[in-house]
Amino acid sequence: MQHSHAPPLARVNSHSFTTPSSSILYTSNTSGSSSSSSKPHATRSTSSLPTPASSDIFYSSSSSASSYADPWAADDSDTEDVLPSTSRGAMPIPAPRRPPLKVGSGKSESAAFSYTHVTAPSPESYRAASPGTASNGGRAAAHRESPSKDGGAWEIVREDGETVESEETAAPKMKEGKEAVRPDALELVEDPFRALSSMNLLLPPKLARPSRAASSPGDSDSPEKPIGPVTDSLLRRTGSVRTERKRERFANILAGGEDGDVEMSELRRLSWSGIPPELRPIVWQLLLAYTPSTCSRRLPTLQRKRAEYASAVALAFDPTRARDGPIWHQISIDVPRTNPGNRLWQFESTQRALERILYVWAIRHPASGYVQGINDLATPFFEVFLSAYIDSDPEIFDPSHLPPQVLQAVEADTFWCLSKLLDGIQDNYIHSQPGIQRQVRRMRELTSRIDAPLAAHLEAQGVEFIQFAFRWVNCLLMREMSVKNVIRMWDTYLAEGTDAFSHFHLYVCSAFLVKWSQQLQGMDFQGIIMFLQSLPTQDWGDHEIELLLSEAFVLKSVWQHAQNHFLDR
Repeated sequence: MQHSHAPPLARVNSHSFTTPSSSILYTSNTSGSSSSSSKPHATRSTSSLPTPASSDIFYSSSSSASSYADPWAADDSDTEDVLPSTSRGAMPIPAPRRPPLKVGSGKSESAAFSYTHVTAPSPESYRAASPGTASNGGRAAAHRESPSKDGGAWEIVREDGETVESEETAAPKMKEGKEAVRPDALELVEDPFRALSSMNLLLPPKLARPSRAASSPGDSDSPEKPIGPVTDSLLRRTGSVRTERKRERFANILAGGEDGDVEMSELRRLSWSGIPPELRPIVWQLLLAYTPSTCSRRLPTLQRKRAEYASAVALAFDPTRARDGPIWHQISIDVPRTNPGNRLWQFESTQRALERILYVWAIRHPASGYVQGINDLATPFFEVFLSAYIDSDPEIFDPSHLPPQVLQAVEADTFWCLSKLLDGIQDNYIHSQPGIQRQVRRMRELTSRIDAPLAAHLEAQGVEFIQFAFRWVNCLLMREMSVKNVIRMWDTYLAEGTDAFSHFHLYVCSAFLVKWSQQLQGMDFQGIIMFLQSLPTQDWGDHEIELLLSEAFVLKSVWQHAQNHFLDR
């Protein structure tokens, strides 16, 4: 469970205990009722704790201690956190180290000593509890845990039990429905580059240095002052200095030169290491050459392409015309099964849009038609382009709340960018799928050279690469990773060039297989197949993806010009 903020001094979820000065009472009741005691119930003495300066603060918890996650679960450091003092000159209060718990028990009573769940406070919550700072008659306020629908939440209470409103509230709830639609969504449909003007590209004021010209000569020795107040929301919005500088570099490139044209070589170089999410819709369209880099041609081309897709949909779904039975039948089966764990793809509006995208593409490419796996390749584009028009997570947003013009734009952009991608790997989907067969053979040859023991073990166990690598190539690893991880991976693919989905993907798959070499070499045939069909990538983030891409780049640098090492040249 997550709390909106920390208590002023410490959070205690266990039995009651007191400091040597009994004017401060720490109480907790795991059974749900209030209790207090001047005698500590802890098995370890608390006499070593210093006496705080304030004597009017008390802490109470009425939620079950077992309902809270262990704050040390992600950090087993032996360092001791020191909490800020309550007044000038007061001794700091050290937070207790994590105690050993009895194995097999989930209750706080199993701890070696009672005050086991302690969370360091934030400076704001500490100041709210300082003597004389509260507005309720000078009495200091304290945080208390109270039961709620989600299992408990912190609130401010006075010593007499009266609740006091806190400036710190719970984390803002993610916007849903029409509230999540950006107010400038219709303007962004007309010109996606307007998103640049609405971005906050300034560094956090505390981190930004004033110019020398703006400072007076007499202030040379004075400390630099922030331009404005630094709030938590500002820091969350602006992020790190490195992230902000990267966003600024992208924005400068997208703004173009004097003529507004985008320098594509520089954009590709910068995109290799990842694209800021708010700029990804624009950058992807440029890298795929769907949107021209020339400023004067950009908006007319975008309008023409969207109108062309709308006409194709109207023609393909004309009630007076019969649909292609086999193609439509397969699409209608695959669409409901697309990303079953993702809410976005369970909404009817999303599924209808995906049906139109796939069917129009299939009838426009009769050499291949629709093939299973193409539905997966459309999902990253749809999510990325949807994110440009909402202030919410696209994976939980229902597109039916979008204005019709916006949904049509998302759908058209997805169609054309999917077409650009498939143009480079279309031999993966024609009869007998020669592109996939070629990639799998090359992957086997490459693996035998970069990890001979693994290749020998797979051969000894009778494992054929086609048994697991076919899906990796056909779906571009989308069944092995989350959509968010795939989106980050596609940043690099698009920066490499449109042929990266066939050429560079070979090295990514090889690096991906070798990553599990140690585990695989200890398995038999059945274990290998089951493991490779359900790889443990659920907790992967950008760090793991970037490591994989770096390893693939090394393989590419070594082997891409050594074509004589491949049997299939």
